[in-house]
Amino acid sequence: MIPTQWFLLLSVGLLVIGILGVLLRRNVLVMLMSIELMLNAANINLVAFSQLWHAVTGQVFAVFVIADAAAEAVVGLALIVALFRNKETVNADEMDLLKW
Repeated sequence: MIPTQWFLLLSVGLLVIGILGVLLRRNVLVMLMSIELMLNAANINLVAFSQLWHAVTGQVFAVFVIADAAAEAVVGLALIVALFRNKETVNADEMDLLKW
């Protein structure tokens, strides 16, 4: 059986990669993928502690987070397609749609 600490280290690694992806990259698609990595890090924590405490609640919450991530991906990609049609770029620095 794999110790819980290994799952936590994997989760921390995914979280750090996700945070760096959001902060350092300017491509909106990469930023969305980084957010998905952070949500997967939370899922790994939920499932690891669910296994540690012999409870099913963490796994149930992980399923809800996966459903939320799917909805977020659909809405995010729709917004990216709409912005790309207007601005012809997916660079976050060049998206100043709300500025006058």
